[in-house]
Amino acid sequence: MTTAPLLLWFRRDLRLDDLPMLTAALATGRPLIPVFVLDAETEALGAAPKWRLGLGIGAFAARLVAAGSRLVLRRGAALPVLQALVAETGAAGVMWSRLYDPASRKRDEAVKAELRAQGLLAESHAGHLLHEPWTVETGTGGFYRVYTPYWKAVRGRPVAEAVAAPAALPAPEVWPASEALEAWRLGAAMNRGAAIVARHVQVGEAPALSRLQRFLDGPVKEYREARDFPAVDACSGLSENLAYGEIGPRRIWHAGWAAMERGAAGAEHFLKELVWREFSYHLMFHTPEITTRNWKPEWDAFPWQGDGEAAERWRRGMTGEPFVDAAMREMYVTGRMHNRGRMIVASYLTKHLMTDWRIGQAWFEDCLVDWDPAANAMGWQWAAGSGPDAAPYFRIFNPATQVEKFDGGAAYRKRFIAELSRQAGAEALAFFDAVPRSWGLSAAQRYPMPMVDLAEGRERALAAYANRGLQAAEGKEVRFSGL
Repeated sequence: MTTAPLLLWFRRDLRLDDLPMLTAALATGRPLIPVFVLDAETEALGAAPKWRLGLGIGAFAARLVAAGSRLVLRRGAALPVLQALVAETGAAGVMWSRLYDPASRKRDEAVKAELRAQGLLAESHAGHLLHEPWTVETGTGGFYRVYTPYWKAVRGRPVAEAVAAPAALPAPEVWPASEALEAWRLGAAMNRGAAIVARHVQVGEAPALSRLQRFLDGPVKEYREARDFPAVDACSGLSENLAYGEIGPRRIWHAGWAAMERGAAGAEHFLKELVWREFSYHLMFHTPEITTRNWKPEWDAFPWQGDGEAAERWRRGMTGEPFVDAAMREMYVTGRMHNRGRMIVASYLTKHLMTDWRIGQAWFEDCLVDWDPAANAMGWQWAAGSGPDAAPYFRIFNPATQVEKFDGGAAYRKRFIAELSRQAGAEALAFFDAVPRSWGLSAAQRYPMPMVDLAEGRERALAAYANRGLQAAEGKEVRFSGL
């Protein structure tokens, strides 16, 4: 009976534009009941991504109302919540978009198996990636371990055209009850930082599409060269929206490809960064241990330092290295961090401070509004040296030479470090309003001296790696996400 509704289980796909799950659901002709479940996996998000998710849910709920629908909110374990909704609504089944991190895969596989055992429709669909991880294989049938061959394999691969959002969604005759988003208090852990970061986020489907268009109308032309300079507005900012599925990768791919065909000089490099995101998911799917363990097992014996005073000064943006501190402070003020900054702070923590990459990974997970499980894990492991890297050397970034190369005029440093300016700007001062009061930081304090001598820190890292037969190379490229 096509009168029985379908439940659409939304997670990190908060859009109506180009959503394969929605296209398939509409094709059934059934009424649709959009649902968001606040389960343990979602509750486990860090402070900033959970707060940003709450904003995204609110914007998506309003988007659905405009399309003649609504978003039903329920809290609890996914399976019993969905089963209860099926019982309440007489739904024929559930559809959702796939996620690929280990916790989500385990949950989704259990939900699918149990619903199907009950005779219900249970379908997962693509939508978070351009290519499902198991569909891209090497010539010998395995998965790719190196980015460049992966890029060559998918560059010319067909990508289905993006499907426009429907004008309206078919609604059920009776809607099930919904919890109140405010009662979930998704932003509670952000405390006073929420008001600061809120000035810099762009939430929802329409702002995401506008962000893409703005980028393609201008910055993409200089993207390849300018994206490494943190004081230049050269990036798209779409990592924030991609993280919550407020824009689909197919929409970005085709728009970027069209820009490349029109002659936009940086468009292909932009597409490469989108595929870098794909590659991180490819690796996470095939080697899920990348999120928690050294991707290269031989690094398990490396004497990483644990958490302590050094890591705490790094967290607080008080290392005495201006590039490192500016990047950390940018994260507290804006919720994001320039890609060049991510490289520098990760290298500094893992090389000059010899601190376990998982400490940095966890801190990014708590503080970034564009946190992505695959990109974050791969970026930290790549920076640490324990991850998937084909280069025959050990990368060590020198924050001093990097800052002179990419922030020679000190615009980025002064933008976020109040102690370096006679008249500090609003964003530099906002840092002190965003961070926890318990840190006791003030713009009146003196900027700290460097924690370690950079040359000595470099030599200490090299000595620790000497028995691995690796050569060091300073400033070689490494990426978290360049979008």
